[in-house]
Order: sequence, then structure tokens, then C-alpha cells
Amino acid sequence: MHPRIEDYALIGDLQTAALVGRDGSIDWLCLPRFDSPACFAALVGDKHNGHWTLAPRSGEARAERSYRGDSLILDTVWETPEGSVRVTDFMPQRDRMPDVVRVVEGLRGRVEMRGVLRLRFDYGLVVPWVRATEGCRVAIAGPDSVWLRTPSQGTTYGKDFSTRSDFTLAAGERTAFVLTWHPSHEPRPVQIDPFQALADTTEDWHAWSARCRYDGPYRAAVIRSLITLKALTYAPTGGIVAAPTTSLPEEPGGVRNWDYRYCWLRDASLTLNSLLAAGYHDEAGAWRDWLLRAVAGAPEDLQIMYGLAGERRLPEFEVPWLSGYEGSLPVRIGNAAVEQRQLDVYGEVIDSFHLAHTAGMPTEPHTWSIQRTLMDYLESTWRDPDDGIWEIRGPQRHFVHSKVMAWVAADRAVRAVEQFPRLGGNTDRWRAMREEVHREVCARGYDAERGTFTQSYGSPELDAATLLIPRVGFLPGDDPRVVSTVETVRRELSHGSLVRRYSTEGQSVDGLPGGEGTFLVCSFWLADALLLTGRRREARELFERLLALRNDVGLLAEEYDPVAGRQLGNFPQAFSHIGLVGTAFALRGGPGAD
Repeated sequence: MHPRIEDYALIGDLQTAALVGRDGSIDWLCLPRFDSPACFAALVGDKHNGHWTLAPRSGEARAERSYRGDSLILDTVWETPEGSVRVTDFMPQRDRMPDVVRVVEGLRGRVEMRGVLRLRFDYGLVVPWVRATEGCRVAIAGPDSVWLRTPSQGTTYGKDFSTRSDFTLAAGERTAFVLTWHPSHEPRPVQIDPFQALADTTEDWHAWSARCRYDGPYRAAVIRSLITLKALTYAPTGGIVAAPTTSLPEEPGGVRNWDYRYCWLRDASLTLNSLLAAGYHDEAGAWRDWLLRAVAGAPEDLQIMYGLAGERRLPEFEVPWLSGYEGSLPVRIGNAAVEQRQLDVYGEVIDSFHLAHTAGMPTEPHTWSIQRTLMDYLESTWRDPDDGIWEIRGPQRHFVHSKVMAWVAADRAVRAVEQFPRLGGNTDRWRAMREEVHREVCARGYDAERGTFTQSYGSPELDAATLLIPRVGFLPGDDPRVVSTVETVRRELSHGSLVRRYSTEGQSVDGLPGGEGTFLVCSFWLADALLLTGRRREARELFERLLALRNDVGLLAEEYDPVAGRQLGNFPQAFSHIGLVGTAFALRGGPGAD
């Protein structure tokens, strides 16, 4: 049995991340990067595919967990009939090799502990050679080596192709385990002091969190979401991954299982907006700079996603030796959606640069040149069909959201020159394009009989992305077409106020069997749309219902199943937390109808 997705917590070092279960097992970890092969893959397989469990031996142990203040340091307090212990899991922010540290401290009585470390490189496939050497145990296979160090080396031994640890802690005693990845061809890694690393990591996270400028009623939720976004940042480049996992399903047992360990352009403007609003200009600048490097090249070659350093090739393949989370197959590595054509990304990129510029972030001369080149290309291609924001693997269509974002691109380009005339540009042509796109979307993308914008021209399907129409400024919130679209989406795509992206009934939209849960970021978009249409009380009530869906340590996956009452999809999901931060800031704003 797999734990529920929400039973996991996140730790990380700003270059990779691990998922720690309520049972004390680290079931997912890719080293040395987010997109590296996993050495613990039990999350999408079973325990034989790699995990690290550290918990009391007693079958009657109960666990309560929380993050240590505003940090990414996880404390799990175990209560047993004989006593209690605290296990503290964290990854120090890296300046050399990645370390996973587990500190165990006796709180009451005496507690017998058991550790099981089962390393399996290459997504759970390769069993390494393990040997004891100079106070450590080192596991080696191919390019990878992992070193385990603990002050009590006598407590570790090998059994059944795993490293075991049996020890007892009394109140006031503590010990630590440090797991370090290192290239197998290099000399042994530098050892860290785990207790000093804990103190330093605590200080680092608390200092970072103290910079948050949000002072509204949802501060704890906002800071936790911002910490999560920071944790999903690949610090060397500034790229932010959509999630640290692959193939956590949109439907348990289904086929909608994708690899999210990459950086999507669709998240760009919303991420920048959240970071800038919260006062994290350094992080916003690093993300903007990653974006600049990633999109460099011919405009027709712009992709919807890139690797952590802007890599373009993300080939998709399946790993048949993994059984999948709750039998959800296939388990995929890479993402073939990188080959799709999504015209909305041009609008998202140009909107991001405009947002950064108006926020006073330094702009290099080539930044505007890139935007002008993108606009020149979009002028000639915005009328084409594409694959849409949701990466539907089916025929291309004229998606309304894609056209709206083409309007956003033209609008932001015009506004940039109006605000900063020295930039220069083809403003007459861009204004003409903006007007033409607007007319066409209102004429062909709006179903007057049903009173709603649809997913694509001439289609009966609805799309939650149309909730963004007032947010991006395409139409004001009090426009009757916006009001009726919000109501129609709420009525036809909602389940208990939570919103699906689109209908998947009968495979009419995406050609894949099965369904999915409600999409959490779309539910935050509904709250934003309600606020923009003057319904502040309803927006706030929906937002607070969404907050209640977070797990015990404040994390959200991609989706939520309101029938089964559980989170679904890759976890934790940057887009969901971006939505949370954005709605919290919107609700903190000016007065509205209550």
C-alpha cells in the first residue's frame, strides 16, 4: 500500500528535493539534481526500488510532524509506550555535494529505533555495491556513490541488500545520520557536522522567510507556499520546477502520469508576480534571467518548457520495472509535451518581461530585442491553431486562452513603449493586432446562447483558463460576458466549488481514457475571478476552503479528488502554491462587495 500523496512532506537544498512520509520513510530522492535518476523510487514503485526508513521499532508508535518555524526543516515527534523521540529531517543548502541529514533526539523514556536504508540507483533498478570504509558505508554503482555516516557506526550492518541501523535513545541523547551523494570517480566527500548544519540551515531559512512583505490575514499559508516555491528553485540557474516528482497520477490507476521536474514558461508571469509582491526581488531576478537564457534563439523554436538550466531536449520514455503509484502506469521520465506548440507562451513571456520592467528590475538592451523578435513572429502566427495551455495530446485547435494571451503579448508590448518611449517598436502594428485579436475572440470564442467563453472556437467545451480573462485585463470584471462566463464555469466545471480544467467525458477533449480530479490552481483562479466581479465574500470563502485542503504541513499537490477526499498529481505543485499566494495578495487588496 502506498501512503496517500498528502502523507508526504518536502525537504530540499535548492537543487533537489526528497519526500518524507508520515511513516518516517524517504520514498523519493533524485541526486544530484531534481531531474537526475532517483536513488529512492518507492514512491512510484515499492520499497525494493529504494527508500530510507527511520522510525521506532514499536508497532504502537504515533507520529506528529511540523516544519520548524518558517523553514524547510521537518520535525517528526514519535510517541511510543516506552517514550518519545524527535526525528529532524533536512538538507543543508548546498555549497559542495548534496547531503540528507536525519537527527534523532530522545525526548522521554527510552525508545528503540530501527533504520532501513535501501539504495537503488537509476530509478530503482540498479543495486549498488556497499562496503564499510573509514567510519562510513559507501554504496557505488556506475557514476553514483552515496556515503552514509553516523557517530554510532557500530549500530549499522548489512542485511537483505540494505543497510540496517538498530539503536536505543534515552531522554537527552541524540545521534545523527548523514547521507551524501558524490561522483563515484572522485575522492570521498567532505564531511559536514550535522548539528552545526542544522543550526546553520535553521538560521538560513528563518532569515529568508523574514523578508516576506505579506502582512495580511493568511501570512502563515503565504510564507509556507513561498518556502515551497523557494525549495523548487534550482539555485545555480534560477529555474523553478513545476514539481519535484514524476508520474504521481491525476487518477489512481490511470494513465495520466507525467514528469513535472522541468520549468514551464506558462508559470512565468504568475511566479514573477508572486515573488515581486512578496518582496523577493533576488529570486524574481534569477527566474527572469533564467527565462531570458531559455528563450534565446529563433522565435519559432520557443518551447513550452525547458530543463533546469534551459535544456531543450527532454525526451520521454517509460520505466517498465516500476509498478507505479497505486498501479498507475506508465511511469514516465521526460515529457513529450515539450514538442507541442502553445502560442500562449509568447504572451506569458512578454508579460513576464513587462512585469519585471515596471517593477524596476534592471533590463539589459537585448531583453527588449528578444521581445520585439517574439512579437514579430507572433504577429504572423497568432491566427494558427495550437495545442493549448493544458498540453492536450490531440488535434490542434483555436484555443481561446491562447488567443487571449496573444492579445496580452500585443497589449504589454504597446504599454511598454508607452511607459518607456526610448524602447521603440512597431506600436501601430501591435495596436492593430491587439484590436484584431480582441474582436476575433469576442466574436468566435464567446457562445452568446450559453453566455460563456468556450475552450476553443466553435467548441461546446468549457475551459477554466477563461477565468483568467479579467485577470490579464482582456475584459473588465464587471463585463456581462465575464460575469456569465464565471457563473457558467462555476456551474458546469465545479464539484463542490472546486474546478476541473475542462471536461474529459467520452475522451472528447484529450483522447485519453479516464478522468482527473479538480485542478487546484483553477480553483484559485475562480476565487480571483469572483473577487474581480465584485464578490469578495464568496472569493474569501472559497479561498479558505482551498486552504483547508492543504496537508498537515501546508502542502498542495496539483489536483484534489473531492469524492475520495485526497490530493492527486505531482507533489508539491508550484502552480498550486503560486495560485495560493496570488489569491492571498488579491484578497488583501482594496475594498470590494461583501
